[in-house]
Amino acid sequence: MLNESQIGASGVDPQPPVQKFRLSWDWIGVVPFFLFAILFLLLPSLSLFAGSFQNSAGQFTFANITGLFTPSILSAYWITIKISAVTALMGGLFGFFVAYAMVLGGVPGFVRTALTTFSGVASNFAGVPLAFAFIATLGRLGMVTIFLKTVFHIDIYNSGFTLYSFWGLCLTYLYFQLPLMVLIITPALEGLRKEWREATEILGGGGWHYWRYVALPILLPPLLGSMILMFGNSFGAYATALSLTGGLINLVTILIGSQIKGDVLHNVNLGYALALGMVVVMAVSMAGYYALRRRSERWIKQ
Repeated sequence: MLNESQIGASGVDPQPPVQKFRLSWDWIGVVPFFLFAILFLLLPSLSLFAGSFQNSAGQFTFANITGLFTPSILSAYWITIKISAVTALMGGLFGFFVAYAMVLGGVPGFVRTALTTFSGVASNFAGVPLAFAFIATLGRLGMVTIFLKTVFHIDIYNSGFTLYSFWGLCLTYLYFQLPLMVLIITPALEGLRKEWREATEILGGGGWHYWRYVALPILLPPLLGSMILMFGNSFGAYATALSLTGGLINLVTILIGSQIKGDVLHNVNLGYALALGMVVVMAVSMAGYYALRRRSERWIKQ
């Protein structure tokens, strides 16, 4: 060992002691997460990837991948992407305004509590119950439909509206997309510091300058990231669309169900390839969300 005088004379810095890796019991807490990720994310993804390049006999083939480029399947992807993009954009914008009113609008505390509670419930309300609720409300014999027709003599179905169409499905998806946006964007709005607005005012700027040069650049990454996350949430929806439209709209998720468990269109491996394509789209969406979230965190943590 070198003492301090020897170190100063020789100019050699002491080497830090080598620390051996020790397994801590603290890792036990994350074991369930890794088990869940392996059993329900990694292994199914590997199974989809393997099945996409196999035929019914288990032999290697590219037929399933090339089958994804047929007109009917491309149309299913395109319709699903359009519905996801529309609901993500509309839900993102309206959800942002609701969250802004809740966080920065000075609403009473009980209103904010009620909105937060409703958003937490509504963002997870989907599937068959949601489809039934909208059919009972806006279906041909729904409560609102009959009320408008009886009281105001307005028949929304004769005017061109139908719940079982593209826009009807978008309206149904917005029921859980908008509250999800409220929950996601609220922490970003709460991260805006009062000092930033005060600094803008000290420098002679007004509300427009604050939002144009300070708040909006900070909120844009989480805003876009939230919309990307909502896009993925809508892209993978299945039970709501199937229960509401009965397969009238050619969505990828419904097409996968037809290929895997259908009686006429039954090609399990093609269903695997369709699911693999959805995994790729979802992975790109999540990667974009992660990149934008990291960029926004640099501003909020400063």
